[in-house]
Amino acid sequence: MSTNDNFILAIESSCDETSASVIVDGKVLNNIVATQSVHEKYGGVVPELASRAHQENLIPVVQEAVLSAGISLDQLSAVAFTRGPGLMGSLLVGVSFAKALAFARNIPLIEVNHMQAHILAHFIDDPKPNFPFICLTVSGGHTQLVLVKDYLDMEVIGETQDDAVGEAFDKTAKLLGLPYPGGPLIDKYAKEGNPKAFKFPVTRMPGLNYSFSGIKTAVLYFLRDQLQSNPKFIEENLADLCASIQWTLIEMLQIKLKEAVKQYGVTEIAIAGGVSANSGLRTTLQELATKKGWNLYIPKFEYCTDNAGMIAIAAYYKYLAGEFSSYDVTPLAKMKI
Repeated sequence: MSTNDNFILAIESSCDETSASVIVDGKVLNNIVATQSVHEKYGGVVPELASRAHQENLIPVVQEAVLSAGISLDQLSAVAFTRGPGLMGSLLVGVSFAKALAFARNIPLIEVNHMQAHILAHFIDDPKPNFPFICLTVSGGHTQLVLVKDYLDMEVIGETQDDAVGEAFDKTAKLLGLPYPGGPLIDKYAKEGNPKAFKFPVTRMPGLNYSFSGIKTAVLYFLRDQLQSNPKFIEENLADLCASIQWTLIEMLQIKLKEAVKQYGVTEIAIAGGVSANSGLRTTLQELATKKGWNLYIPKFEYCTDNAGMIAIAAYYKYLAGEFSSYDVTPLAKMKI
């Protein structure tokens, strides 16, 4: 490393992961993440508890990121942070810290859109997608099809009109009596089940949009009816239920993805967001890509869930473009690409 290297510290605090990362000239040096376990007993993220945990975790996480990068705060060229979307209290912790540090060091601030960052996580490691590409972004709060024309030029061409697919996984898991977060558990049990054992409705929406609230209702009524005649129905059929639910959700995702590819004529395909860690989705899209002749890109697992590495790579491209924020910047709970 030379004295001319541009080090950027990136902070992610949009939900329940406190994370910091240092990037130098496009190379992510580390990705420190503190996970919050306090929410498990409540069956979901409690915003106030998340904010408090961020306050406790942020300074140690930043210190570890800076120390493991082998630099000092004096060497930072900029501080980046997630501006939104996310939980307002959680975002406030990260934004306030970033503003204070940048002001104290008299260095630029870089705001990052969390959803853009999920997409740009593909440029942390090789292989990297070529422009233009279509990214299926799937997380607990968002489900979007995005046409990516350049690093900072993206267009949402389809999105969910209600629940995100991550919510659908977690809510149906709760109906099955699985603890939070239930999405990964559905994926785990689905590997042992028959995806065609039970049929749930595949919701159709106009254009390239999605809707996932219907499957939750369908599963609710289906389980109610089955449990009336057999109180042990879930216990005896858990693997098949998980496999059938997962198959239905993945089917909805791939139907619209195929339509988007046909409509835009783009065969460079990427998936991003927490649900892209789902093994069933990965396998299905890999098989589909082979069949259709697509080039498919999936980030490493550590860059699928919320992390500062993806904030860092997004900040790097904004730094090159000279896109800096003023000190009066405020977080946004809702923020469009």
